[in-house]
Amino acid sequence: MDRIAKIQEFLQQNPTDNFLRHALALEYIKVEKPADARALFEAILADSPDYIGSYYHLAKLLEGLGEKELAIEWYEKGMAAAKEAKDQHSYNELQGAYEEISD
Repeated sequence: MDRIAKIQEFLQQNPTDNFLRHALALEYIKVEKPADARALFEAILADSPDYIGSYYHLAKLLEGLGEKELAIEWYEKGMAAAKEAKDQHSYNELQGAYEEISD
């Protein structure tokens, strides 16, 4: 069974598990299904704005799709969420990507 099918199977048991949804979104990126990945990242962040890791990956995905302004917005939201969570490592990672794209 491939990774996507396996993760989907687990998600049937726990459809709102952010770890599984995030993992599935990353797999969708690998198999070039950006719309599916984007929908999952957006759903995660709508349900759990404190799921910091998804901000970076969603913004990077949007950046790759040429949606620079939207990517910048998600980096900014991610930095705010990381700051609120006192997650300095994630904040630094988001800030670095933000600075690269906004130059």
